[in-house]
Amino acid sequence: MKKYLIVFLISMVPLIELRGAIPYAVGFDLPIVPSIIVSVIGNMIPVPFIFLFARRILEWGKDKKYIGKFFTWCLQKGEKGGRKLEAKAGYGLYIALLLFVGIPLPGTGAWTGTLAASILDMDFKKSVLYILLGVLLAGAIMLAASLGVFKLIF
Repeated sequence: MKKYLIVFLISMVPLIELRGAIPYAVGFDLPIVPSIIVSVIGNMIPVPFIFLFARRILEWGKDKKYIGKFFTWCLQKGEKGGRKLEAKAGYGLYIALLLFVGIPLPGTGAWTGTLAASILDMDFKKSVLYILLGVLLAGAIMLAASLGVFKLIF
């Protein structure tokens, strides 16, 4: 049980997330299915909080003396960019979010994707769904890499 708790906590850490939790689980010979479930849950728990509070923090700070101009700029730029991207891309914007979260590269993941979705003022429910799909994609890629499937291909 202790190792599952570690998997859970690793999957909640920004930048490491599920991408570090799954190799840890595989390395310690934990059963795969429960490890993936624990990793996905741990990775998704911060998502609604990031989405809802990132924007609120910017809105709170927009009228503060030292940070107000920057926070206002972030809000305006995000809202304008989000509307423009959604008008151009439509659902493609959410597919891009899925791929951004799902392809395990440094600086991408649920934390960063959620922050971007929040600042771009994207729809909450759609964003969470596509972030979850991205986390599942990242989990599949990391599991395959951890089990050495890529060694067989290349």
